[in-house]
Amino acid sequence: METATFGAGCFWGVEAAFRRIPGVVETAVGYAGGTTENPGYHEVCSGRTGHAEVVRVTFDPAQVTYERLLEVFFAIHDPTQRDRQGPDIGRQYRSVIFAHTPEQRAAAEAAKAGEAASGRWSAPIVTEIVPAPPFWRAEEHHQRYFERRGRAHGF
Repeated sequence: METATFGAGCFWGVEAAFRRIPGVVETAVGYAGGTTENPGYHEVCSGRTGHAEVVRVTFDPAQVTYERLLEVFFAIHDPTQRDRQGPDIGRQYRSVIFAHTPEQRAAAEAAKAGEAASGRWSAPIVTEIVPAPPFWRAEEHHQRYFERRGRAHGF
């Protein structure tokens, strides 16, 4: 198994998108890239910790490639919005790829360059690509939020 970590706005929708991919065996939402150890949701939302809301994806590379995960990452959010996604504004909503290996970093850089050259975006891509820092798992009520919410509402 391998691990990938992505920040693409509010982690609820990002997690739901990655959970649908065959070969993804586990996801967890949490926080990464800040200065506070084991932050909570309200601390991260205050903007004082520097963390991004992220999804840690555990995947089987025999079933899905890291490059496929990058395709999904760029398809599910607007990588041209700095420190926001739609109505969600703040550094915690930044577009970021946390690379766990040099190979992931190279693949992420190539994917970002490919997106920039694609003509799909009318503004520059601002996605950050940085080494993976510690991951802090978010509170349990944030895990698989849309799945639990859907079941509660009969979806």
